[in-house]
Amino acid sequence: MTLRWEAFIEHVQERGEYATREEADRSARVVLALLGAHLVGEDRAQVAARLPETYALILLNPLRAAEPLDPQRFVRATAAWIDGATEATAAWDVSAVLSVVADALDDALLQRVLLQLPPGYDVLFGHPQAT
Repeated sequence: MTLRWEAFIEHVQERGEYATREEADRSARVVLALLGAHLVGEDRAQVAARLPETYALILLNPLRAAEPLDPQRFVRATAAWIDGATEATAAWDVSAVLSVVADALDDALLQRVLLQLPPGYDVLFGHPQAT
């Protein structure tokens, strides 16, 4: 089921404890653009299908990544794209957005997404895996 924009942004705003929807939207746009660069094929399309159209298009037309970023570099890249962000605030932003995305996915799709990403993203999605 596709989340409506209002529901998606409300969840991101709540989890990120953002004062405004605009702050939540800015974080969602940056995180999803970076995530889209790391996902390919049918899994990326299935994740996009569960997101509001605005964010689905961002995920499907991502920034190009020269190489997969490990979770720490993903957070640093997020910080670089958000004015005034630090690594600590960017980690918060990433987790707020990715945990809402994870909630929109079924377990099988989430597992396939995590398999496409370097180790450690399970924590960013709010679904730590047993090692």
